[in-house]
Amino acid sequence: MADDVILLADGGGGERTMSLVRREILSRFAPADASGELVRLADAARVDADGTALAFTTDSYVVRPLEFPGGDIGRLAISGTVNDLSCLGARPLALSLAMILEEGLSLAVLARVLDSAAATARSVGVPVVCGDTKVVERGSADQMFLNTAGIGLIPKGRRLGAEGIRPGDKVLVSGTLADHGVAVMSKREGLKFEAAVVSDVAPLWPLAEALLAACPHLRALKDPTRGGLAAAVNELAEAANVRIRIDEPSVPVRPAVAGACDALGLDVLNVANEGKFVVVAPPDECEAALAAMRANPLGREAAVIGECLPPATVGPRVTLRTIIGGERVLEMPYGEDLPRIC
Repeated sequence: MADDVILLADGGGGERTMSLVRREILSRFAPADASGELVRLADAARVDADGTALAFTTDSYVVRPLEFPGGDIGRLAISGTVNDLSCLGARPLALSLAMILEEGLSLAVLARVLDSAAATARSVGVPVVCGDTKVVERGSADQMFLNTAGIGLIPKGRRLGAEGIRPGDKVLVSGTLADHGVAVMSKREGLKFEAAVVSDVAPLWPLAEALLAACPHLRALKDPTRGGLAAAVNELAEAANVRIRIDEPSVPVRPAVAGACDALGLDVLNVANEGKFVVVAPPDECEAALAAMRANPLGREAAVIGECLPPATVGPRVTLRTIIGGERVLEMPYGEDLPRIC
């Protein structure tokens, strides 16, 4: 294993990614600020501007292929940034869109991607207000890379994040897992399944808004993208200093997706999602959170999947109560089973 070069696994959102970020990035940009926004490694940063709380985030998208069942890189980029802002309970205000285009890219493909991105932004009422375009030599960018940044407004008194999680809180997901990763992989590899597998990619601010209205003490929202559910709950458990136990039979997965993961040797809990939230709610607001999600088209298959427990002196932070009744460690993924997925 090379330690002096970047490996593809370093971009997978798992253990190697976290190690790279802490070793090479935090050590330079936040070496003495143990309580700053950067070290939280949250989906977005909270920035206070003269008494107004803003959320700020940025992300880059390198999916291959550019178009896949249920979406494309344009819809993915807009949705991903809207969702990261939503994880702080922030109403999206404005987005940027920067493009790195490869020489030889079809103008028809570019037009479809941009039409999709524009339609996705309009669907949640957030404007794209600035951007940048670069063109690189053939073979340098795999057709198209996109970067989006976004700012959002956090209402006074609202503070979502892992630091608010307490033992006894419930863990929910807003719908079925692994749809995005399997949809992209099926298109990439030309795989056919008995039932159509379509990406879940969607901007989730309307769902977050409904959740926040129903649950005034909502603890945290997390976007389970790279590394899937396993990475998301491990990150929450570490940041909150709690244990989390997930109930495997309660985790919603479409049969076609479960079958595809079995056939491909993938753990469905490690596969990326692009239109789902992991939700942590206090026990007395759990049913309200579930009802709010199920009443929304973006959360009809929401489920309660686990609970937060007191921290342990030794032992794993996250465990999985299996379908056969045992319990095993649910580890942070090491690298990435499906590279170039988001």
